[in-house]
Amino acid sequence: MIDELFIRDLGVIAEATLPLGPGFTAVTGETGAGKTMVVTALGLLLGDRADAGTVRQGQPQSFVQGRWVIDPTSAVADRVRDAGGDLDGPELILGRSVSSEGRSRAMVGGRGAPASVLGDLRNDLVVVHGQSDQVRLRSAAAQRDALDRFAGPELAAVLGDYQHAFHRWQANQVDLDRLVTERDLRAREADELRAALTEIETVAPQPGEDAELGERAERLGNLEELRLAGEQARQFVSAEDNPDDAPDVVALLEAARRALDRVAAHDVALPPLVTAIANAGFVVADIAAELSSYLAGLDADGARELEIVQERRAILGILARKYPGGLEEAIGFLDTGSARLLELDSDSDRIGQLSAEADADRKLVTHLAAALTTLRQAAAVQLGIRVTAELGALAMPDAVLLVEVEAGLECTVTGIDLVRLLLQPHAGAEPRALARGASGGELSRVMLAIEVVINATDPVPTFVFDEIDAGVGGAAAIEIGRRLARLAETAQVIVVTHLAQVAAFAGNHLSVVKDSDGSVTASSVRQLRGDDRAAEMARLLSGLPDSKSGLEHARELLDLAQSGSRTSDR
Repeated sequence: MIDELFIRDLGVIAEATLPLGPGFTAVTGETGAGKTMVVTALGLLLGDRADAGTVRQGQPQSFVQGRWVIDPTSAVADRVRDAGGDLDGPELILGRSVSSEGRSRAMVGGRGAPASVLGDLRNDLVVVHGQSDQVRLRSAAAQRDALDRFAGPELAAVLGDYQHAFHRWQANQVDLDRLVTERDLRAREADELRAALTEIETVAPQPGEDAELGERAERLGNLEELRLAGEQARQFVSAEDNPDDAPDVVALLEAARRALDRVAAHDVALPPLVTAIANAGFVVADIAAELSSYLAGLDADGARELEIVQERRAILGILARKYPGGLEEAIGFLDTGSARLLELDSDSDRIGQLSAEADADRKLVTHLAAALTTLRQAAAVQLGIRVTAELGALAMPDAVLLVEVEAGLECTVTGIDLVRLLLQPHAGAEPRALARGASGGELSRVMLAIEVVINATDPVPTFVFDEIDAGVGGAAAIEIGRRLARLAETAQVIVVTHLAQVAAFAGNHLSVVKDSDGSVTASSVRQLRGDDRAAEMARLLSGLPDSKSGLEHARELLDLAQSGSRTSDR
């Protein structure tokens, strides 16, 4: 239930607070005073698209805030908490601002949130009916939705199972059609993959192999220079097998050690140096040994090995050029390509599996569609009977509403049924589809009758009606008011109206008052009681709030509404 609505700088409304609360609230006011902005404000709080054109002229932004009273254990409360918001006891605060540039911000339970969260909460908080909804009631989809809501939880459960099976069937069928359509293309892709993988497996490249071969080629290509340089270095380090007995580093270090060792006893500083030179001799001796080992390891047939290395590098180069990422990508393609080839090679099995699954789901969908048809046909009879009874109470005593359920050509996400609402305005007349045969006033009453009936099986916390009484007057308007009051016994009802006959049945009457201060028109909202309410009713009836006859008629209407609401079920 909406307890209070606050509006600032929206349309012509500068600032207004609407005390709403339970029961039936009527909102009235002069043309252009901003009554529709009340519905616009609620729409913003329920996730409607923000429109910069609704921001009051000269102001940077508009702001609306609603205070709801909800069950803290409800799905709405859970969704609020999921969005990061919270409740204050049973109280939920929703807010929305719209800047003059069109930017929008939403607040849910005290925290900023995407406007889509407001949209998620919409269906569990409010049902809004306006002139556009009367037009929408002419559509087959809206008529089917109305019947499904009336049919209640049993149909909803079957519809849920049906839609789950339908979506799975459609997804499998799309995959199956794609596999069958692309079978030749996928076969060619498999052949190409198989050839590519065979080539990679034949070459058998190893990670880092191209770099390693490059280093070996560099070594083998300069083998003679390496041998000469190595030999020369070894002779300089250690010339023990040199017949010329040339001095070398090992011999020089040994001579230096002996020279110091002879006098080391005379100076404590010398023994450490003797040791250091001896250690250096050991290191140099090790280097000489490593040089000898290096020279011994140089290939005798380097030219032949170089040829083999260059051939291998050429083979790897041909393979690497086929892949943007070079040899590393080719190696990685062994895994990804093999997985893709396995998938393509299993197409026949996959097609068989999908065919079986799609066929099973098609049969299940057909079965559930038939179950939906049975439930809808049974509900259609009851809906027609109950709405017809309501129409009789809405000054359409001879009108009959017929609800037809016919099989369509194919299953859709909502079943196979085509639902049509037909209105027979009086006995002997040919029933005609609402889409072609109902006037605006008749549509208003049919829509209200449907909501009154459906609310018994699919209750909604709050209904908002924007001029549902358009095209209606006289006794019909009184009956609309009476039915709205009846609906308000089990739900909160907010009605924007221009008819005194409707407003008279409201337990809470709000008037949108227009002032003029020169260039800017501003509106505010007043809660009417007693003589003020009678004056507003008189204005609605005659355009003259001070008319004596208008005031008498207004009070008569109010008395009728008070007594009529008590006898509305008789």
